[in-house]
Order: sequence, then C-alpha cells, then structure tokens
Amino acid sequence: MTVAGAVLAVLLAAPTEGQSPPAAAPQLEEILVAGEQPGPGLWKVTRPAADGGHVLWVLGTYGPLPRKMKWRSSEFESAIARSQELLAQPEVNPEVGLFGGIALLPSLVGLRDNPDDKRLQEVVPEDLYLRWQALKARYIGRSDKAERWRPLFAAGELYRAAIDDAGLERSTVVWNSVRKLARRHDLRITTPEVEVKVERAREAVKAFKREPLDDVECFAKTLEFLEADLDLLRERALAWAQGDVELLRASWPRALGSACIGAVMGSQVIQERGYGDMIERVKAAWLAEAERALRENESTVAVLWLGAILDADGYLAALRERGYTVEDPR
Repeated sequence: MTVAGAVLAVLLAAPTEGQSPPAAAPQLEEILVAGEQPGPGLWKVTRPAADGGHVLWVLGTYGPLPRKMKWRSSEFESAIARSQELLAQPEVNPEVGLFGGIALLPSLVGLRDNPDDKRLQEVVPEDLYLRWQALKARYIGRSDKAERWRPLFAAGELYRAAIDDAGLERSTVVWNSVRKLARRHDLRITTPEVEVKVERAREAVKAFKREPLDDVECFAKTLEFLEADLDLLRERALAWAQGDVELLRASWPRALGSACIGAVMGSQVIQERGYGDMIERVKAAWLAEAERALRENESTVAVLWLGAILDADGYLAALRERGYTVEDPR
C-alpha cells in the first residue's frame, strides 16, 4: 500500500494506495517481455566497522509491469539462501476493530465525489477539462462515472485505464515470489508497521467529504504525464525487467507522485488528526527495523519500492547519512 493510500485507510478506517491546447493521446504498443526476467540487482548496505560485516541486501520493486511477466533473480535467491530475515514493505495499520469497520461502511458511499455534488468540469480550469476529455475518450470511453469525482480520484481512474491499455498491470508477482522464497528457506518475515488508533472515524469521513482538496495540480500533472511521457512507463518497465538501474535512475518520476500525495497529506482533516507526519513515521519505522536487522543478522534481505531507493531523500539516503555504506547493484 502506498503511503497516501495508507493514510486514506487510516482516515476512513476502511477494512483492508495560457496553456497548451489539448493533445492527442499517444498510441502505445502493448509491452511484451519474453522469458524470465531478473529485475534490478541488489543494493548492498553495510557498516563493517560496527557490525562485523553484517549486510542488508535490498531489492527495488517497481510497477506497473508488463502483464503476465515472469520474474526470477538468481542473485536474490542466493541472498535469500544465506540470510536470516526478510524485511517487507512498511505498512500503516489502522486500529478500528471489526465492528467499528463494519459500522463505518455506509458512510464511505460517495467518498470520491466532489463536495456539493459538483462535476469535474466545475472544479478544474477549462483547458484542463478539455484535455481530460481527450484522454478520457481514448482510455476510459463513454463511462461518465468519474465526472462527479474529485480531480485526484478522476486522475487515478484515468491513469489505471491508460496503463491497462499499455499492456501493463500493477502486479504483485515480485512480492509473491519473494515471499515464497523466504518461506522455503524458513526466513523470519518482518513487516515494519506504524499503528494508528482511529477515533471518531465517521466524523472524519464526513469532514473529508465536505472538504475541497488542493488536488488540481495532481490532476494537471497526471494529464501532462499521459499526454507526453506515457512511453516512459514502457521504458521503465523494460529497464526494471532487464536490470538497467542507470536508465531507471535517469527517468525516475518525482513531481507527479509528490503532487498527488501532497493533496492528501495537506488536507485539513489529515492535519487536524495528527496524520500529517505519516510519511516520516513510516520511513522511521522501516529505518528502525533495518538498523536492528543489521545489528542482529549476518545477512538480511529487504524489499522496497524503487522510489525509496532512488529518491535523494529516500530510505537508503537516510542510511548513508547514518554512516552506512550503500553500494549500487553491479
């Protein structure tokens, strides 16, 4: 689950991620990746002076990936075989209880809709709406279900339809393979978690429904990406499958994700309930487990979203700042 999705889960306590004229949507051939693919190599984290040569091997995951792609990395299998523990992706665990979640479900209806029953055309600039119509016709078709949605959710629906059209899917093939390998070798699997107690969840949902989000930038950047940079999805998917870290680093997107996460994290209901620092808390939870594992285990393997590895302020950058040596895949 992405941090933004996790924060929404916390908020909702749902039982569980003068401008240019409209551009024609690009035609994108379906991506085909034949045979088993290794994915990127492993990042190596060490602090030999303090930990006697203990090592943390980090696999970067990416999505969307080609539909029905097979994945197998002999390097990662070797690391699993000589390790004692697997660190999974960090998660947010909202504590509401079974009955609290069931009682909340009716209030979730219409959550994605704009406040005051406004249509998308009424809440985004005219030029953006014209561009939306062109892309919507290409990827979504005649369905008008997103026309009453907030820009953030409409952008997400468009993005999902576009990657499906490109022959991509938000697959769990990598994690499923990793988990099976870990169980086969009797590794302890640790999931770094941030537990959040949710109070007055129904009130939070009602407040969220009333509150306009600052999500027009997210909407605009999504349209811009789908108009001009959709081919980068193909390039990054192939680069991940073939282990081309340099291409991944050169083409890694930042602005789109930041704008959309910021729309959620900056909302009043998130801030007032003390969830505004959730990104930092999730990062801190992972770092604490990574440092513990480096102290206790001779070898540990971890799975991290590629952005947490490549971003200048990401998880591995934080380990560097704490004195660890981080080596890129060879």
